[in-house]
Amino acid sequence: MNIVVGFTATPESQAATYAAIDEAALRGAGVVLLPEQAAPAQQTGNDAGPPASAATPDPEVVRYAQEHGVGLSVSELPTDADFGDALIDASYQEDTAMIVIGLRRRSPVGKLFLGSTSQRVLLEAGCPVHAVKVRVGPRR
Repeated sequence: MNIVVGFTATPESQAATYAAIDEAALRGAGVVLLPEQAAPAQQTGNDAGPPASAATPDPEVVRYAQEHGVGLSVSELPTDADFGDALIDASYQEDTAMIVIGLRRRSPVGKLFLGSTSQRVLLEAGCPVHAVKVRVGPRR
């Protein structure tokens, strides 16, 4: 069984990845990172293409997974796929036990609305969805 993480290069995604590793350690599962397709970089005369961090987990996250005995892999998002659709499709795979997504903290008014991708995944997923916020204090 696998736990699939909607992975972007954000603090929310990193928090979701840590939560997925913790859950995978409890369940004896692996973690599959499904990266959001990065937009091409602006043409500045330097390097063109998506940033390396868009689909690469932080080395600290990799170390955390190894310390907890959890296998960590990265899945590729098809080039024409929508990130939300890819997460929803992954939720219907037989080997997916859970989807984990990161949520941003919002103002009282903003709490009435989730991001469109998060909302779609929560409403349409075929397996449990764990929504994670960034920890305010230091990590345990």
